[in-house]
Amino acid sequence: MEWWLILLIIFSALVILFALGVPVAFAFLFVNVIAVYVFWGGGAGLSQLILSIYESVTIFALLPVPLFVLMGEVMFRSGIAPRMMDVLDKWLGRLPGRLSLLAVGGGTLFATLSGSAMAGAAMLGSVLVPEMEKRGYKKPMSLGPILGSGGLAIMIPPSALGVLLAALGRFSVGRFLIAIIVPGLIMAVLYGAYVVGRCWLQPELAPSYAVPPTSLLDKIRATLRYVLPLSSIVFLVVGLIFLGIATPTEAAALGALGCLVLAFIYRGLSWEVLKTSVTGTLQVTIMMLMILTGSTAFAQILAYTGATQGLVECALSIPLPPICVLIAMQVVLLIMGTFMEPLTIMMVTLPIFMPIVEKLAFNPLWFGAIMLLNMEMATTSPPFGLVLFVMKGVAPPGTTMGDIYKAGLPFLACDAVAMALMMVFPELVLWLPGLMK
Repeated sequence: MEWWLILLIIFSALVILFALGVPVAFAFLFVNVIAVYVFWGGGAGLSQLILSIYESVTIFALLPVPLFVLMGEVMFRSGIAPRMMDVLDKWLGRLPGRLSLLAVGGGTLFATLSGSAMAGAAMLGSVLVPEMEKRGYKKPMSLGPILGSGGLAIMIPPSALGVLLAALGRFSVGRFLIAIIVPGLIMAVLYGAYVVGRCWLQPELAPSYAVPPTSLLDKIRATLRYVLPLSSIVFLVVGLIFLGIATPTEAAALGALGCLVLAFIYRGLSWEVLKTSVTGTLQVTIMMLMILTGSTAFAQILAYTGATQGLVECALSIPLPPICVLIAMQVVLLIMGTFMEPLTIMMVTLPIFMPIVEKLAFNPLWFGAIMLLNMEMATTSPPFGLVLFVMKGVAPPGTTMGDIYKAGLPFLACDAVAMALMMVFPELVLWLPGLMK
């Protein structure tokens, strides 16, 4: 059977199962079992599938995933994050779009402590949206900045999705976590510039209001009490990896321990908080690993049937410059992001894209960072981005999904600008990893 026909059958089966509402993990498992039985020699192929599933979830590089998720759960549920937001609020003063900028700044800081975009959006939305509504902020400046900056948890380490992407793509997790720092900060700067610029042009979107004066001493005292200790968590996770002192797994363990210690010191740690955090971590991690179990088998099936090699040869035979091939891959990812969640997209595309990346001699860290940004965009891409639905849950009554879509579009445009900068200037991604020991 021709490779393209095998590929068509496999993808058609997946699309049908997705359309029927079958959970992603079970859809891939069903297709994998049938394909393995048909193409790998029946029972012997099923035995190989079991070994493949076992090997896919016993990779040492995956150990940071539950630890990064636990960090975000503890920060969110222990009440530390809102205190951090209060400190930032004191420093912003009377800047245009003050609360919107607070969402961007708070989202950036929370991203350094959490690996979950949904947790970031939920925290920012529950803390800031009621206050924004009370101050007369219009939806583009209340919902939009939270949609954009909530997703920064994907692009700034610790990033659980970044760890999974590096593990699936089979390149260094530690270097990749360092590589995405500069792109993530560029996105935050673009969001902030957009907020200030639009609020200056259309002040009615974010009306100014009287801000209680706060002395410099009070600001410094609050910063030393609530923000500086959090920087120790950032050092434990990012700094130790960058200095070559700890592996990503060791750094993640230290970061999770640091979050628990801080929650205890701030009196936000209780048995209920601990139980809820661990339960949430287990739910997210199991979902991720179940989907991951299908990825390795799926990649092996494509390789064994010749579909991967056929796709690579087909892509390389097109008379286009390599950069055009890269752009075409990102367009495919953007389209998929409008109706699929990021982990599923990675699972479907990485087995196909990575051989092309190798043949075209692209740096895998550079390609991975661009793809991860694309996955961040998928979380806020209409109509099915996961963060859009989180925002609907915390938005004020009467907010429609149309309002949320419109509020998020300018921040998707900022993401597109950041992606273009990464493509044109690869050193934005590769500079920091090049300094690592």
